[in-house]
Amino acid sequence: MNWADGLSIEEFMADWAASVQDRDFVPRNGESSRQTGERVRACLEDLSAIPGAVAVVTHGGATVDLLRTLVGDGAVTDSLLNEGVPSCAITTLDGMSVLDIASLTHLTY
Repeated sequence: MNWADGLSIEEFMADWAASVQDRDFVPRNGESSRQTGERVRACLEDLSAIPGAVAVVTHGGATVDLLRTLVGDGAVTDSLLNEGVPSCAITTLDGMSVLDIASLTHLTY
């Protein structure tokens, strides 16, 4: 989901709330949660052919959509669904297995 020119914050937040409730809801500017989750999952599947560790950077909404695809809504906290992934958080996967979600431990000294 993108916050594009001409879309008020109220409209964006209404679309966000609708996409949390219905994974197939297509917002005014973007893809449904299901479409985004599948697109990111397919990208990771393609990247799995690369030997060794791979880092992928995306916005938190796409991360949440991927998690909803891989582990289901029940495993994704209400905080992540409604507020998004914190800035600089790291979600770690091994293949398509989720090891850690939205970790911030790397930011502490």
